[in-house]
Amino acid sequence: MRNISLFRRRLRLSAAVAALLTTGTGMAGTHVAAAAAAGCQVTYTVTNQWPGGFGANINVSNLGDPITSWRLTWSFPAGQTITQLWNGTYTQSGAQVTVTNVAYNGSIPTGGSTGLGFNGTWNGSNPAPSSFALNGVTCTGGITSPSPSASPSTSPSPPPPSSRQPCDIYAAGGTPCVAAHSTTRALYAAYNGALYQVRRASDNTTRDIGVLSAGGVANAATQDSFCAGTTCLITIIYDQSGRNNRLTQAPPGGFNGPAPGGYDNLANATAAPITVGGQKAYGVYVAPGTGYRNNTTNGVARGDQPEGMYAIFDGTHYNGGCCFDYGNAETNSRDNGNGTMEAIYFGNNKVWGYGAGNGPWIMADLENGLFSGVNQKYNAGNPTISHRFLTAIVKGEPNHWAIRGGNAQSGSLSTFYNGVRPNVPGYNPMKKEGAILLGIGGDNSNGARGTFYEGVMTSGYPSDATENAVQANIVAAGYR
Repeated sequence: MRNISLFRRRLRLSAAVAALLTTGTGMAGTHVAAAAAAGCQVTYTVTNQWPGGFGANINVSNLGDPITSWRLTWSFPAGQTITQLWNGTYTQSGAQVTVTNVAYNGSIPTGGSTGLGFNGTWNGSNPAPSSFALNGVTCTGGITSPSPSASPSTSPSPPPPSSRQPCDIYAAGGTPCVAAHSTTRALYAAYNGALYQVRRASDNTTRDIGVLSAGGVANAATQDSFCAGTTCLITIIYDQSGRNNRLTQAPPGGFNGPAPGGYDNLANATAAPITVGGQKAYGVYVAPGTGYRNNTTNGVARGDQPEGMYAIFDGTHYNGGCCFDYGNAETNSRDNGNGTMEAIYFGNNKVWGYGAGNGPWIMADLENGLFSGVNQKYNAGNPTISHRFLTAIVKGEPNHWAIRGGNAQSGSLSTFYNGVRPNVPGYNPMKKEGAILLGIGGDNSNGARGTFYEGVMTSGYPSDATENAVQANIVAAGYR
C-alpha cells in the first residue's frame, strides 16, 4: 500500500486557534484542557495517508492530579471511521469516538503521558478533530488548580524522564510500539503483566514471569523458585504492546528445526543471567537450532509501510551462521524473495554482506541479502561492533532506511547508514509481510547464535531524536 504523504509536524494550538485544524489533513494539534485539579494536553498526528485510508497517533499528557483510569473522547468532523486501534479500547457512534484505557496504561501520573494509535477511513477530506476531552474535561485552553487549603502546598512536579520506558518514548514521538518483547524488564512505565513464560522439565508445568513492580525489572526470583532442581525452557515471550504479538516456538519452514515436528528448539531459561538496575534477570540465549516466531501478527508493517525496531543483544555472543535476526519476516516461514523481510541481523556472516573489520556487524536482513549499507556486499561505513550489551537499530520507509547502534551501557547512538534502499533489484519498493522472528532467518535458517534481552517494533519511521531518547533510557536501566 503506497503512502501518499507522511505527516510528523505538530502544532500547539489554544482554543482560540483550534479552528485551524479543520483546514486540511496532516496537521497535528495540541489542546490544553482544564477543570478543578485537572488538565491535559492531547497531540493528534496523521502519520500516513493513502486513498480512502489513514493512520494517526494520539499522545495524551496529564497536567492535573494523577489518574488511575482514563476515557478520551472526540468527534470526527468529516465522517472518518476507525477500523483498528491499539493501546486502548474504542467505540464509535457516528462521528463520536470514545477510547478507554487497557489494563497496562490506565494510570497517568502528573506530568506523565500515554499514547494510542489507529487506522481509519476517510472520504473527501480528512481534517483533524477540533477538540478532545479527557475524563469529561473539555479542551478549554487553561488548567484549574484545586481550591487553596489552610496550609498552602506547591503543585505536583512532573516525574523525571526516567519514569518513561522505551515504548512510552516511541509513542510520544508519534511512532508507537506494535510489538514489545523483553525477558528483563517492562518496556512501558505502566506495564505490570507477564514478560515471559517458562516450562520446567520435571512435570511440564508452566509459570508466567512478571515484573517486580509496574514498569520494573523481571521477577527472576519467581523463575528461580519454580525452576529449582530442574531445567526450564522459555516457551512464550509476551508482547507488552497489547496487540498479542507474542513469540513462541518457531515452526518448520524452508528449513526444519531440530525439535519434534521440525520445530526449532526453545531457549534454556537460565543460560543468560544478568542484572538490570542491580536486580537479577535472564536473557534469551539462542544456541544454533533455537528460534521464536509469530506468523499471524497485528499491526506490524506490511508492503512498503514505514517501521522501526531496536534490540539489545550480547555483543560478544555471535557466529557466522544464518541468521540471528529480530524483526519483520515472511508469514509462511519461507524465502518469498527480495524485500519480503526487514529485520535486525547481528553476527559476522560475510556470505551476503559485511562491513569494516572482521565483524560482528549490525546489518539488515532484507531477504536474500544481509545489507550493511547501500551496496550488496561491502560498506566501509558499517564498523565492527561488539559491546557486551549492544543496542542495534534498523528502520525503513519508502526508498529510505538506516542502521544505527551503540553501547547499551553508556554513550549515544551512531548512525552507520542512512540513505536509499540497496542498489540491487527487488528492494524498492519493499514487500514486507509482517511476521516477527527472533534468532532465525526468514526461511527458518537456524544455524546462528546470539543472546536477546529486549526489543520493539514500531508503527512509523522513528526520528533519530526519539531513538536517542530510547538509548538514554536503556543506558539508565543499568544492564550489567
